[in-house]
Amino acid sequence: QVQLVESGGGSVQPGGSLRLSCTGSGTIFSFAVMGWYRQAPGKQRELVATMTTGAVTNYADSVKGRFTISRENAKNKVYLQMDSLKTEDTGVYYCNAETRVPTRREDWGQGTQVTVSA
Repeated sequence: QVQLVESGGGSVQPGGSLRLSCTGSGTIFSFAVMGWYRQAPGKQRELVATMTTGAVTNYADSVKGRFTISRENAKNKVYLQMDSLKTEDTGVYYCNAETRVPTRREDWGQGTQVTVSA
């Protein structure tokens, strides 16, 4: 049973920074892709950033230049450094991980709240 556990959410003023962490467990296979999604109140869940084991990244346009994703593949960890936070970054942030061996599957963490307000 794959488990993804997030930490690092909280409240911050606009312009501030937060760092999210996620640790995956429960599989002997590597996570081909790990990343972060978020869901604001009343909105659909959206991609924030993803990274493959080969360090190929994908960012939402709204966070490019402000957020940085990184991974420790051997430890099944993924991080999201969030700088220059804006009020519109508020939401629940979910860790996501995809394995492709032996079959493709996708797992989600329980989510961590990020609130940006003055």
